Amino acid sequence: MTALDDLPIRDDLRGKIPYGAPQAHVPVALNVNENTHPIPEDVAHDIVASLAAAVLTVNRYPDREFTELRESLARYLGHGVTADQIWAGNGSNEVLQHILQAFGGPGRSLLGFVPTYSMYPLLAAGVGTSWIPGTRDDDFELSPETAARQVRDANPDLVFLCSPNNPTGTPLPLATIEAVYEASTGIVVVDEAYAEFAPDGEASALTLLEGRPRLIVSRTMSKAFAFAGVRLGYLAADPAVVDALRLVRLPYHLSALTQAAATAALRHADEMLAMVDDIRGQRDRLVTELASLGYAPHRSGSNFVLFGGVDDPNGIFEALFARGILIRDVGIPNHLRVTAGTESETTAFLEALAEITPR
Repeated sequence: MTALDDLPIRDDLRGKIPYGAPQAHVPVALNVNENTHPIPEDVAHDIVASLAAAVLTVNRYPDREFTELRESLARYLGHGVTADQIWAGNGSNEVLQHILQAFGGPGRSLLGFVPTYSMYPLLAAGVGTSWIPGTRDDDFELSPETAARQVRDANPDLVFLCSPNNPTGTPLPLATIEAVYEASTGIVVVDEAYAEFAPDGEASALTLLEGRPRLIVSRTMSKAFAFAGVRLGYLAADPAVVDALRLVRLPYHLSALTQAAATAALRHADEMLAMVDDIRGQRDRLVTELASLGYAPHRSGSNFVLFGGVDDPNGIFEALFARGILIRDVGIPNHLRVTAGTESETTAFLEALAEITPR
């Protein structure tokens, strides 16, 4: 049988490992930061009606510029963002890939601050962009001084800032984003996949877009909107950035069905996001109860909690899995990560963890 190494793949891809999280059918899956709350039934019916109407048009290519969806996303974001500042793709990973295709490539570099989203270096490798792993402060924080110094030293073509950071959940101060932008001569991307879970009143990087044509703010409907299976990511940026992304996208890359489903969901944004408060409550509950069990949870502005003080991460992981509960070992020594689920899911996790935690 032919092995991967027998094929004439690019030399820089040899030895790479594809992205992947464990997939298993278990009663309580809290490992990939999904929104575990179901979509409200009335919203689901409206989405289905929109899909039915779209199906009648699929003999034709979809709107290449996904005009209605861009207008809907701009209204949802607010902050003076207009439709010509919006771009979208099949999940935020494709949006980030478009950015790297347009602004990265051979001889160019991407700086990120590890530990961070594991897809960043994989996306960079896919387009021949060098990955520069920057470092963080204690407790995975990232101060303006620490970030800006590394940007000046490395002089990367792109900087990716995960806000809040995945897999640590660490919120990112706007001052750090501003400092990175001032220190950089290239594209600065703020990945706000979990922005809706931030505390009330916490400002988004969207407030920094005006006057910063090299700044991009990426979002997704996978998390707060409970739309992970639809695959819809998007960004806001200067219209010139959007023009650059048109150069690298595949023709008609957003299907008519994706456009219809996302546009319908955005009509119900308030109802779709009503579950966010519940999720934040369960996240805060996780922080409190993990600490009471003797673990060291890190502060989180997302829908998950990274916790340290785990002497045997694999042992805890396997013991929970045996009880039908799936969480995530993200590769940080003595740490595990758990998604904030529904109240019953969170309770099941905490009770199981209490049973297996060494006393």
